[in-house]
Amino acid sequence: MSDALDCAYCGCDVTVHDPVYVREGDTTQETPFCNYGCLAAHVEEEGLAVGTTCSIGT
Repeated sequence: MSDALDCAYCGCDVTVHDPVYVREGDTTQETPFCNYGCLAAHVEEEGLAVGTTCSIGT
């Protein structure tokens, strides 16, 4: 039996890396990524940051 968990971006086993887990909204399900590099590539390819902004109230 294997405890391997595949990266949502590249499909590699995240347990042999420094994994990052992402949870969206109120869900308890976490999406695994090998590291911040795979997460950043996923965000870029999917256009997840397009049109988003952060504002700091003054």
